[in-house]
Amino acid sequence: MEAYQNPINISDTGIIVRNYRQSRITTSLIFLFFNRHEKFIDYAGGYGLFTRMMRDIGLDFYWSDPYTANLLAKKFEIEPNRRYHLATSFESFEHFEDPTEGLGKILEIADNIILSTELLPSPTPNISDWWYYGPEHGQHISIYTQESFKKLAHKFQLHYYNLDNFHLLTKKKITIFGRLLFQFKYAKHILYILSFFIVWIIKSKTLEDMTVSKSSLQQS
Repeated sequence: MEAYQNPINISDTGIIVRNYRQSRITTSLIFLFFNRHEKFIDYAGGYGLFTRMMRDIGLDFYWSDPYTANLLAKKFEIEPNRRYHLATSFESFEHFEDPTEGLGKILEIADNIILSTELLPSPTPNISDWWYYGPEHGQHISIYTQESFKKLAHKFQLHYYNLDNFHLLTKKKITIFGRLLFQFKYAKHILYILSFFIVWIIKSKTLEDMTVSKSSLQQS
């Protein structure tokens, strides 16, 4: 398919800054609402940038992506037949030809999902009036509203929570504090700032992972 000759399109100039922001917000979400001592998977993880960032922060993340080479998170690929506490899947749902099937595949490995995708504005904009359609690369083939996410959640018996362009689909019912926070206009900014305090509590895996990499080199 011509649109996918390159799995990450050349117009995606925001890939670095987006991954950085997502790593910060995700760190706070996991710390506040999930078990930070568990294992996590980045589904459709691209070159492994997000996985590497999360491990550098100190969360036990692994990588999965059948369409892209793992360049930055080698030795931390998905483990076969293993379930993970939570999956992240950033800027992937808009690529799903069948969102129900795509969500079902993620739920085969994790009950909790943090994802990102832009919601369709109301009223629906013309194709030339909204950047997220991306007609120049043709890769965004599924566009969502909150209502469509709620229907997906209902189909799979999940709870759905919205945080601007961040979305949580989870078996877990988020606390009242969390639900109130998500309604706040600047919630993402608060979570972003909070992450700078959280990293002082979590021990980075950077040096630990270096030992793993050196050991694998010696064995090869």
